[in-house]
Amino acid sequence: MTSQLCCLVLMGSSLKGKVTLITGASSGIGAGTAVLFAKLGAILALNDKDVENLKKVPKECTECGDGTQHLLVPGDLTDEDTVKKTVEEVIARFGRLDVLVNNAGILAFGGIETSDLATYDRVMNINVRSVYQLTQLCVPHLIKTKGCIVNVASVAALRAYPGTLVYCMSKSALDQFTRCVALELAPKQVRVNAVCPGVIVTNIFKRAGLDAKETAVFLEKSKQTHALGRPGEVDEVAHSIAFLASDAASFITGVSLSIDGGRHAMSPCEI
Repeated sequence: MTSQLCCLVLMGSSLKGKVTLITGASSGIGAGTAVLFAKLGAILALNDKDVENLKKVPKECTECGDGTQHLLVPGDLTDEDTVKKTVEEVIARFGRLDVLVNNAGILAFGGIETSDLATYDRVMNINVRSVYQLTQLCVPHLIKTKGCIVNVASVAALRAYPGTLVYCMSKSALDQFTRCVALELAPKQVRVNAVCPGVIVTNIFKRAGLDAKETAVFLEKSKQTHALGRPGEVDEVAHSIAFLASDAASFITGVSLSIDGGRHAMSPCEI
């Protein structure tokens, strides 16, 4: 059996039956991660404020998984009561939590001259503050199961890019949050890691305000800004999240894993 196949078998066997809370699960990396985890036998609790799109994900998860009925916990995580309710519902339904995937986040364009405080608050509230609160509430349950956390950061956590100041700041904060919490929870056998994707083909650019033509130009430019000559796909990030959440990564904590086609190694680099 090849080492790659062994890793896949270990990922599948160790995630089977694990209660996993995934935020930002209605589309993109969150939805792709949910589907992959369902294939690997995980039990899912899925959060997003886009209720209509979120409702579509469990059906796909059930069809590709073992028929397990997954839990929807919709809501805006910038609301403190919603965060508390989300954790309470997961524990009430499943009695435990094994994996937390902090994926919910937004992108905003602008620099110091153009990004007002409202933009700063909006990005930091969802990309950092909500992650802090949700993680804090989940930690007691993860300690009981010796579970793990995977945060979805960005190559923007590792490199500076013009025109996305607040986004870069938020992802850099999440990257440091990952390391600090990893050290704090290591004695309690809770692993904490992050993935740092490069440009991934999702609808995040549309939600940030780019139209179809602007998005196409941006993705075309990614062929030059990524060493592998292309943007990434959702599944490539989802598999990395599954690896870090599985027993295949049992001796890995405090790591920020670049899933960016070599973009972090290219300097200088334009967004």
